[in-house]
Amino acid sequence: MTSFRSITWKKKEQLNEQEGEQNHTLILLDQRFLPHQTIYREYTDHISVADAITTMIVRGAPAIGVAAAFGLVLASDRAAETNLHSLRALLEIAAEKLIQSRPTAVNLAWAVKRMIAIAKAEYETVAELKLALEQEAEKIYAEDIQINRQIGENAQELVPDRANVIHHCNTGALATVDYGTALGIIRIAHEQGKTIHAYLDETRPRLQGASLSAYELQAFGIPHTLIVDSASGHLMRTRKIDFCVVGCDRVAANGDVANKIGTYNLAIAAKAHGVPFYVACPISTIDLSVSSGDQIEIEERNAEEITHIQGVAIAPIGTKVFNPAFDITPAEYITAIITEKGILHPPYSQNLAQLC
Repeated sequence: MTSFRSITWKKKEQLNEQEGEQNHTLILLDQRFLPHQTIYREYTDHISVADAITTMIVRGAPAIGVAAAFGLVLASDRAAETNLHSLRALLEIAAEKLIQSRPTAVNLAWAVKRMIAIAKAEYETVAELKLALEQEAEKIYAEDIQINRQIGENAQELVPDRANVIHHCNTGALATVDYGTALGIIRIAHEQGKTIHAYLDETRPRLQGASLSAYELQAFGIPHTLIVDSASGHLMRTRKIDFCVVGCDRVAANGDVANKIGTYNLAIAAKAHGVPFYVACPISTIDLSVSSGDQIEIEERNAEEITHIQGVAIAPIGTKVFNPAFDITPAEYITAIITEKGILHPPYSQNLAQLC
């Protein structure tokens, strides 16, 4: 386990003993202040959890799914409803609020829908339903750790003993419960004694590569070098790069991938230089309901993420801004998709359907 945790769940009985509180509490590491400040925030209702997801206090597709699952537990915990029907109606409203907090990442909706399915099962009492929700959220939490470690282990056949890799955004322990997806592959290679060096895209506009991925790799003692996003093509042309590896927020049925803005550019550069381009994700990120990336909703965020850096304006006042948080990388640019169930190669339409 890491020395820092993006998500911690405190049960009522733990809180009663330690702080005298009456409700469950979700504790999130506020990633907006890393690497310079380590601030943990406490949440006892689903509305504040949804806000934490929107404002990227917690981020990363798996992590926001887990946070949303616990958000529904908090919604049930605070509910005054005394009958099953009214509690289920309240949970449906809370679920929609959580899903809309970040619409592109399918893990969020997947986790919320899984929780709602539990709520719709047969129970004798409201207390039974509430307990079942908490147990399911804890199960999603535990599964995330195991799944991401398995992704990292499955990928090792693709990682040579001495490897230089390029990574985009942050996909490690901060983006999940622990280990992570793409960054977890790098971490496990290091733990297995491989000599691996990671070049980290800074990942504008929110700089997750610079502030979060560098923070993680430094904590684990993994050699790394920070680069600006636009340096990746030059790096691949002038230095030996064995592969690029990224995470993702949604995989369409044809293998198109939605991921942090800048992923598409990196994939194009990798293809031009003959560098393998790998995507790492749990199968919960695969969405067979969308036939291609063209059908994936792309979240657009506020202008200040581009016009300002840490609150300091870098553009003239009134500058028009287009700020998509994600882009779509077509399947033709992806060498392989690495999941906890194995490594998928083209044709993705056929192989994704078989896997799921």
